[in-house]
Amino acid sequence: MNIVVLVKQVPDTETKIKIGADGKSIETSEIKWVMNPYDEYAVEAALRLQDSVGASVTILSMGPERTVESIRTALAMGADTGVLVDDPATEGSDGLGKAKVLAAALKSLEFDLVFCGHRAVDSDENQVGIMVAELAGIPHLGLAVSAEVTDGKVKVQRPIEGAKVTMEAILPALVTFGGAHAVWNPRYASLPGIMKAKKKPLETKTLADLGLSADEVGAQAAKVSVTAMEMPQERQPGRKLEGDTVEKAKELTRLLHEEAKVI
Repeated sequence: MNIVVLVKQVPDTETKIKIGADGKSIETSEIKWVMNPYDEYAVEAALRLQDSVGASVTILSMGPERTVESIRTALAMGADTGVLVDDPATEGSDGLGKAKVLAAALKSLEFDLVFCGHRAVDSDENQVGIMVAELAGIPHLGLAVSAEVTDGKVKVQRPIEGAKVTMEAILPALVTFGGAHAVWNPRYASLPGIMKAKKKPLETKTLADLGLSADEVGAQAAKVSVTAMEMPQERQPGRKLEGDTVEKAKELTRLLHEEAKVI
């Protein structure tokens, strides 16, 4: 069995984000980059199948040269090979553009399953995995918190309000993973794993290698673009009301009516 895991490199969630000079992108000079946390769940799910059924795991990503670091992290966790699509023409791609690149890269790989996080913590769109499945012509199972393979099918559990629903699809298929109700924690890369990762195969491809032209992706082909970014307004300090319960209730009602104007 062959599993391809789609991985995106994103700013560390503890990084202090600053808006760039253009007013519609972030300043990247001081950012620490990491693997998208939801993609870590996808990597762990693939590695568990690797352990249980002997699957081969390939990490696929797109981005600049620094993205190699995140791929190497997944290789150190236990994945077998890596593929990076690095082409300046992909800069500024929207969700559809990214999906086109990843779907084209999948055509050159053997796969029974494609795993990825259900969203990335930077753009937070929850689109790319679904689009990749559509472009690749395979079924998509979303927001999974578990996955098992039997009889040529993948079976997953997805949380719904107060319960879980079980879904299955015939292989090949794409599964996106959520995190809130996941039944595992992503493993850490061991020192031996880190050393082995340096010797594992990692191939870099361009759009030409995938049979795509620059006109199909990048900012020039984007259907969705960011027009402006702004930091959220600072929260005003809270106010403590004095007096007994009745006095507090009266004052709170007055404030909600006269100042907050919500009643």
